Amino acid sequence: MTSTSTPPGLARFNTLEEHAALTALHEACASTAWAKRLLAARPYATSEDLYAASDAAMAELTAADLDEAMAGHPPIGRPKPGDPTSAREQRGMAGASDALKAEMLELNLAYQERFGHVFLICATGRTGEQMRDAVRERIGNTPEQEREIVRTELGKINRIRLARLVEED
Repeated sequence: MTSTSTPPGLARFNTLEEHAALTALHEACASTAWAKRLLAARPYATSEDLYAASDAAMAELTAADLDEAMAGHPPIGRPKPGDPTSAREQRGMAGASDALKAEMLELNLAYQERFGHVFLICATGRTGEQMRDAVRERIGNTPEQEREIVRTELGKINRIRLARLVEED
């Protein structure tokens, strides 16, 4: 591939009909505002251009947009049934002990009680213990600190999901 050629998966995404592209983006992130910003900036010359647009759109999301994005994520340790994406991303909890799963359930509930939304972390590549330790650490944050951490974590998740979208042939 030369620097002037667009990768096949990205070229396919660039030429998707608007509704199909919006649907694909919405599967990556439940924020309508984020998806519409990415859709409006098509076509992308490189995957990095797409990721940069994603980062910029994430930085501009309002609190309501973040709430909408978070609503698309199941609690850690409880991937959506029949959703291979959440199961793959939360693989680190799949082999966790019953005690760890029970602890994560309690921590998830305490976090949600404190912040009003699901505990969100880029779980890809993390063990159950690492996720547990992260929620333990973050539960002491202020709501403002946690909002910005969530924004960062969503950005990481979106990049991973976008890579899967545009790297598939």
